[in-house]
Amino acid sequence: MAEQFDYITHYKRDAIEFDYFEKRLPGTKHDERRVHEYIISKVPKNTKNILDVGSGSAWIAKHFTNNDVEVISLDIAIQNLIKAKQIINSDKHKQVLSDSLKLPFKNNSIETIVASEIIEHIINPAGFITELFRVVKPGGALIITTPYKEIIRYCLCIHCNQKTPMHGHLHSFDEKILLNLYSKNDLQFTDWKLFGNKALIHLRTHVILKYLPFSLWKFIDGIFNGIIRKPAHIIVIYGKK
Repeated sequence: MAEQFDYITHYKRDAIEFDYFEKRLPGTKHDERRVHEYIISKVPKNTKNILDVGSGSAWIAKHFTNNDVEVISLDIAIQNLIKAKQIINSDKHKQVLSDSLKLPFKNNSIETIVASEIIEHIINPAGFITELFRVVKPGGALIITTPYKEIIRYCLCIHCNQKTPMHGHLHSFDEKILLNLYSKNDLQFTDWKLFGNKALIHLRTHVILKYLPFSLWKFIDGIFNGIIRKPAHIIVIYGKK
């Protein structure tokens, strides 16, 4: 199924049919907020530029351009980039229309690359990591987040009568799979963390936890993942020599 998936056409159409900038339901909003905060906490403090791969709502540009960091929002759909430019109209914010498997950047040219909740949609995850890491500067980092050990669900398409993965998720990942996607000599280190306890999510605790700062939420989330190991997300950092 993955080999036959025309992802370019799919995600261009996806941006037309769905609004990545619309308001989220409270539970989803809180979950996304914590994913964003985890990423922010892992971006090197001295970074001067960030490439946001699959930028969607361009939240990275919104956060980091306010902190004097240059952000390049990269997306395969022009609609997302147009909206991103309208919302974050800063000389620190650039937009690039491109396939993430064929980046239009030189080797070793970007300090930090972020691909949040993207790799599960990619046909060739190893090729995706290799292409992104090619662009990372020595001393820089690639930051990936994705659902953790997701059970991929399918529906039967009424048009082609074929099994179709829900939400366009093609792969499920754990730390072992993600760490094995790249092992070339320019890899200096990898680091990973599980977060977003599913029990807390399903119990709708966001109505209380949304008031907590990231550090306190992370502490509570860590305790629950120690008791009930049901993390919703994994974040992996690949550092370059």
